[in-house]
Order: sequence, then C-alpha cells, then structure tokens
Amino acid sequence: MSLSRVMDRVWYGRSPCRWLLWPLGVCYWWITGIRRLMFRWRIRPVTELPVPVVVVGNLTVGGTGKTPLVIWLAEELRQRGFSVGIVSRGYRGRAGAWPQAVHRDSDPARVGDEAVLLSRASNCPVSVGPDRVKAAQALLDREQVEVLLADDGLQHFALGRIMEIVVVDGERGLGNGMRLPAGPLREGRDRRARADAVVVNGGNWLPDDEIGDIFRAEPSVQEVRQLTGPARRSLESFRGMPVHAVAAIGHPERFFRMLTAAGLQVIEHPLPDHAPIDAADLRFDDSAPVLVTEKDAVKCGRIAHDDVWCVPIKLSFRPEDSAGLVDRVLKCMEERQWISP
Repeated sequence: MSLSRVMDRVWYGRSPCRWLLWPLGVCYWWITGIRRLMFRWRIRPVTELPVPVVVVGNLTVGGTGKTPLVIWLAEELRQRGFSVGIVSRGYRGRAGAWPQAVHRDSDPARVGDEAVLLSRASNCPVSVGPDRVKAAQALLDREQVEVLLADDGLQHFALGRIMEIVVVDGERGLGNGMRLPAGPLREGRDRRARADAVVVNGGNWLPDDEIGDIFRAEPSVQEVRQLTGPARRSLESFRGMPVHAVAAIGHPERFFRMLTAAGLQVIEHPLPDHAPIDAADLRFDDSAPVLVTEKDAVKCGRIAHDDVWCVPIKLSFRPEDSAGLVDRVLKCMEERQWISP
C-alpha cells in the first residue's frame, strides 16, 4: 500500500496513529501560526498589486476541485467583460528559472500539469512560480488584465488579495480535523471563517458552525474526448463497459467513483498526485478503453494510443449559487473600489 493511501486512512478514518503524529501537528500549528502573524502584523511585507487578486485555495492537502473552480470563475468574469489572468505554483515543474509564462503548448514537465490545464481550459494568460508575487508581476508586465485569479494561493500570504475562496471536498470534508501530519489540514478549522466564501465540491459535507457564504457545486462531465484525434462521445456511451481509469490526482477515488456511478465497470489505476505518466501506464493486456483525467491528459498527448480518452470534469452550480458566488466577487471588488457599484 502506498504512503498516500496510508495517510488517507489516518486523516480520513479513525486510525489511532493520528495521536502518534499529534505532537508534530502542534509544532506545525505553531510554525504556520507565527508565519501568518508576521504577515498580518506586516513584519514581513505583503505586496498589493495594481489589479484585484482573488485567491482560490483549500485547507486540506490533496485535490478538492480548486483548479476547476478557477477555470469556471475565469469564464464567468470574462463573460462579464473582465480580462482575467491566472497565477499558480507550477507544482512539480522542473523549469530552471522562475516565473514561467504558460501557453497551451507548454511542456507540463517544465511548468507543471495544472498550469498547462489552466492555460488550455481557461484561454487566459497564465504565469507560474513558487513565488506567487513574482509570477503575478511577470504576468502584469506582459499582459493587460483587470483581475488576477490565484490558484492554490491561500497560504501564500505575501500576495495581497481582495477575496479568498476556500474549496472543500464535500465527500471527505476536513477529515479528522487535525493539522499536518496528524491530519490533512494546512490551517485550522477557524480559517474558514476568515474566508469570504466557501465552495463545497460535491458530497454532503456541512460545517459545524456558521462560516459565512457557502456555495455548493457538483462535478459533471459534458463529453469525453479522444486524445489522439477529434472524436467525441458521451460518458454514457461507456455504460456497462470495462474501462481502465488512470488518475494521478490528489483524490483519485473521487474520479473512480464518478465513473462507477455512471455505470462503467472501472478498473482502477491510481498514481501519486502529479506523477509523470508514460506509455506503459496507458497500455494493458486487454482491449478495454483507457480513461484519464483532464489534468493527466496534458501529459499524455504524445504517448496515448487511439483508445485513450480524456474525461473533462466541470463544476456545475445551481443558478442561485452561481449568481451568488459571482456577486460576492463583484461585491468585494466594489468594496475595494476596483469597480463602480
């Protein structure tokens, strides 16, 4: 069993091992708390950019759906006439120098798989780097944008922001409620209350206290597309068929369960989050089709065979939640006088 699966059992189950790790969690809490206060008290500088910054992040380690939310929000703002830029970490990218501008044909091994996905799916300028401030400044130097979205920048306090959106996996919630490494939390539960909005992605998770604006989204699949050609088909067309599902994402079980719920006979192939994928990972001893996530698809373009299919997952909101979340963003921009009421 992989280390990630062992930790999942500790973080999201009732394993007594969490108490062995609890002292380390206390140390982590002290270190991160002191760091946060240093930025809050301006002992360490916070950079305010000449455009409004909306941060989308999560409190837990692993996938919660923040990247699909950034893509959704970018499109909503573009439809309202805003030019949007995106900054991100470029996690697992091996570029020799940072920040990096990201384009549709950028090498995911160089800039990170999520970065290339953001560029392709949003059609927005994207800049990545470990230092989000420098990545944002590099983007503003080359592009005229009116709003910046920061993907996974909740704990990057050096970057000033007008709004924070916390994304929670509605299936797993906040796990055992402990901080790393005893639990999945990067920050304490109270961090939710300081966010401007919380988006619950799928599932039935409910907070145990009042934390302000909460919006619910559901993952959905509009179509499945062939990696080596122009073919498109519905996910429904795979119903009853055995399929190989390959996923190198933070929570691959969510992907597998979604396919199973659609009536597919899923043969699971979980890989570590952001793991590289080679041709051998996509070939099996049968003729069953292979389904991959959209994030993994950006790494498979040159190695896929004709029966490898990408499953793009989009977030769907109820009309009132969709309108409410966008209105909340616009209200934050109005309050900071970036736009007129």
